[in-house]
Amino acid sequence: MTAPRTISLTTPLSPDAVADLEAGDRVLLSGVVYAARDTAHKRLIDLLERGEEPPIPLDGQAIYYAGPSPARPGQVIGSAGPTTSGRMDPYTPALLAAGVRATIGKGRRSPEVRRAIAEHNAVYLGVIGGVAALVARSVVACEVVAFDELGPEAIRRLEFDRLPAFVINDAHGRDLYEEATAREIA
Repeated sequence: MTAPRTISLTTPLSPDAVADLEAGDRVLLSGVVYAARDTAHKRLIDLLERGEEPPIPLDGQAIYYAGPSPARPGQVIGSAGPTTSGRMDPYTPALLAAGVRATIGKGRRSPEVRRAIAEHNAVYLGVIGGVAALVARSVVACEVVAFDELGPEAIRRLEFDRLPAFVINDAHGRDLYEEATAREIA
């Protein structure tokens, strides 16, 4: 296995940029990323199924599975740690088919999501749980852009400056968790 690379990326993500990533790569992600959780995902899917435009652009975009806490005075955002990605698995294949290029969270993805990631030339980036303060330091702007009535579950437009993450599932079907487990057993 080759040593992990560190790659700087800026959203929106091009198909070529994502295709170049490999499971295990370190990523420093900058640009606009949309934060959304379960309820917002359900609403996005409902809109897509009705043929309506979603309230955020999807093509080439990244969705971060988080519901940030309110900002303290003088801060851009409060705690912004990742939520468990598996909770979004029922919605992820349809969002990838609609053009989402990256999802960001913690934990494993289902086999269906992993297939959809490969099929749609996307990537799943992992952020280590428990690093909410580090993530918050990478956020330079934050605003609610859809479903304000959902409170912490509203969709937020975050602007990141070098969010540290790891490629867990790449567009070639590789899975960092599986590869690490196989090395551990060998």
